[in-house]
Amino acid sequence: MKLAQALQIFSLGAYVASAFPTSADNSSLEVFESSCADIVPKLNIANATVYFSQFVAAGTNLTLDNNVTCTQPSQVAPVDMCRIALYVATSSQSGINMEAWLPANWTGRFLSTGNGGLNGCIGYGYMAYAISYGFASVGANNGHNGTSGGAFLNNAEVVKDFAWRSVHTGVLAGKEIAKTFYGKAHTKSYYLGCSTGGRQGFKSAQDFPEDFDGIVAGAPAIAFNNLTSWSGHFLPITGNTTAPTFVPTNMWPVIHQDILNQCDGLDGYVDGIIEDPLKCNYTSKNLICSGANTTNCLTSLQSETVQKIFSPLYADDGSLIYPRMQPGSEIVASFVQYSGTPFPYTVDWFRYAIYNDPSWDPYTISNKDYVYANQVNPADIQTWKGDLSGIQERGAKILHFHGQMDGIISSDNSPRYYNHVSQTMGLGTKQLDEFYRFFRMSGTAHCTGGDGASVFGLTYGSVESDNPKENVLMAVVEWVEKGNAPETITGTRWVNNTQSLGVDYKRAHCRWPKSNHFTGGDPKEVGSWQCI
Repeated sequence: MKLAQALQIFSLGAYVASAFPTSADNSSLEVFESSCADIVPKLNIANATVYFSQFVAAGTNLTLDNNVTCTQPSQVAPVDMCRIALYVATSSQSGINMEAWLPANWTGRFLSTGNGGLNGCIGYGYMAYAISYGFASVGANNGHNGTSGGAFLNNAEVVKDFAWRSVHTGVLAGKEIAKTFYGKAHTKSYYLGCSTGGRQGFKSAQDFPEDFDGIVAGAPAIAFNNLTSWSGHFLPITGNTTAPTFVPTNMWPVIHQDILNQCDGLDGYVDGIIEDPLKCNYTSKNLICSGANTTNCLTSLQSETVQKIFSPLYADDGSLIYPRMQPGSEIVASFVQYSGTPFPYTVDWFRYAIYNDPSWDPYTISNKDYVYANQVNPADIQTWKGDLSGIQERGAKILHFHGQMDGIISSDNSPRYYNHVSQTMGLGTKQLDEFYRFFRMSGTAHCTGGDGASVFGLTYGSVESDNPKENVLMAVVEWVEKGNAPETITGTRWVNNTQSLGVDYKRAHCRWPKSNHFTGGDPKEVGSWQCI
């Protein structure tokens, strides 16, 4: 796996557009198409310039000319839709490019999508996924174009867009667009995002609880400044590729197997999946070279590197900056975090948002940088408020999940945030279950993919079923609209990770604080595992 692949936050995969036919007949489709052509003069969005509106027939492969720097050059439209693109100024020196996709098969639901990394890339794949289910959907570019954070340099307004204003502005504009187009307001409002998108979901929950009735927030990049510090701190630990402390990439599969040897069986069954990494206290001492053996082993210095990687990051005063990297994630993380090269998001964030100094050297990162970034906290991007009473009081719902093989954002940070909410609000699990549920997805990498049952309806490339028990988007809809809260989220593992080859097995992922344990029988059967 290459670095670019590992950092591809939203791997949307391929899909067959014809599987999602429009519900409109020919005559009503003509009316729909005409309405789309005539909508622009009717729109009254504050501080907005509408670029175009266009009817897009189901199956059309849209060329995304404005998204070429975001690794997604095209997107297939799964249903007939009206596509509206516009610019909304957010200050005298900033603004967002956004789109609203309005399906002919509208259910009355509205959905906003999130972004990834530091990027300003509209989540077209998520928008297409949403309209396939009849949601009117919006996405925005986070106040800047492309994957770099260079636009943050000496422009606090662009940073503010990235931190929160892009999503909130897009929601307000998108709801007004949908109301004007369909002639009535939406019935329910939803959010879907992962990684930075997960952080954006929690930022909305914390600061704008009225925006959404239901939020799906995956692998959230919360404690954001500390996260970027943590991502950067691995470089001083490993050194560059020639340093005696550096662990070669080809050693990490050996380390991974050693981790499995020590921790895989803690859930009662050895299957290459660690159900609860929090229970894994790994030591690499068994891999230290002995005698003449110098292959498939670690020097003492390299072993110390491994132990530091799987240790929390503390400030000089003893306060926690960020939890450890969880064991089980090391194959992906070795190409990203432990590569002996600077982590790009850390470099851009410190250079352009924290210090406004393009010459800042990531090889010098230290405690003073961690502390300073936390103090600056541009636009309160930390997203660490533990008070979710706004969500609780209006009856909205949050479905939070995190893959336990995540090699980009430590899955240890998600239960830490859940516990922070519990302590801040003075609520136990039973009370939090009414509006906030957190699920740990074993064998799942960053947002999607991984060695386990990692298919659970986040994106097109990760859908086995529309059943709310197996689909996170449908699960939050079921919870909001019918009051049926998810007890577990069942993930699917395809044979050779290929959908066309069929299902290998399914596993019900547990909600915090429970964890999966094998109770006997066929380990590929959901009923052979129990959340305890």
